[in-house]
Amino acid sequence: MHGEYKVPGGKLVVVDLEVEDGRLTDFRLAGDFFLEPDSALEDINAAVNGLPAETDATAIAAAVREALPAGAQLLGFNPESVGTAVRRALVTAPGWRDFDWEIVHEKAVSPRMNLALDEVLTSRVGEGRRRPTLRIWEWDESAVVIGSFQSYRNEVDPDGAARHGFDVVRRISGGGAMLMAAGQIITYSLYVPASLVQGLTFADSYAFLDDWALQALKSVGVDATYQPLNDIASPTGKIGGAAQKRLANGGVLHHATISYDIDGQVMTEVLRIGREKLSDKGTTSAAKRVDPLRTQTGLSRAEIIESFKATFRSLTDAEDGAITADEYADAEALVESKFATDAWLHRVP
Repeated sequence: MHGEYKVPGGKLVVVDLEVEDGRLTDFRLAGDFFLEPDSALEDINAAVNGLPAETDATAIAAAVREALPAGAQLLGFNPESVGTAVRRALVTAPGWRDFDWEIVHEKAVSPRMNLALDEVLTSRVGEGRRRPTLRIWEWDESAVVIGSFQSYRNEVDPDGAARHGFDVVRRISGGGAMLMAAGQIITYSLYVPASLVQGLTFADSYAFLDDWALQALKSVGVDATYQPLNDIASPTGKIGGAAQKRLANGGVLHHATISYDIDGQVMTEVLRIGREKLSDKGTTSAAKRVDPLRTQTGLSRAEIIESFKATFRSLTDAEDGAITADEYADAEALVESKFATDAWLHRVP
């Protein structure tokens, strides 16, 4: 059995192993990481060999950590990444290049339509009716997008939203509210089969599915890192955040919003950002919580998006694709029956 795991912002961890009588055998660790002393590699191999095949990633990591000699240095990986690679080997999880990918970047549509397309395209991938897809959003009006489980009245100031021209919509994924001013945000959605994230914990899947975006950001000069559970950050501030939704049919939606530009004062007037949340993030100003890409790169939004697409193509061999007429039609119907209704918007008052 063979498993691989690319550590977000780190190195590739590769494992080969067998299972005999319900236990892991012939385990060998490899990769482009750094490890000192050399002998620690055999210590790691010995720690994993003999473990029950049902051992989860956390327990595998604990065994590896316990076996490391005093003063061992692991650079570009950690015991948790070894555990993840083992679990992916045991479920024969595929990698990015094992799928036939599309990149979709089409006309601007309403925020509600973007949310409906997320649900429709995720469902199509789960059903096997669409190839795994990266979609770059374009939208024709500003909006506040609140998480599936957020309270409308606790998150949004309706008067402030109306005054600044922000529609308020609710998405199907969890997480926090996003201020999506037209032309000031880069948002992408990944529609993938559940098999791509097999063997990963829910938390690890966030890092795994955002790693390509970190590479894209680094290609334009941003030292981007993943901050658990769902933030993308740089040394000078938060860049964006991600959210997920997993459908019963096996489709997985992973989408992220990254700030290209932002008006911090407008944010505080549209969103009800509590003092507790701000203090938890280590700052007293909402405007300082987000450091947009425009100030970090000096590039146009279009240039950054092209860099994102180029990075994704280099990692997946993705081809340019399109949303079909019937997919648009299904999304339009879903806007009418769900995303444009007060019942959905105020499902959590």
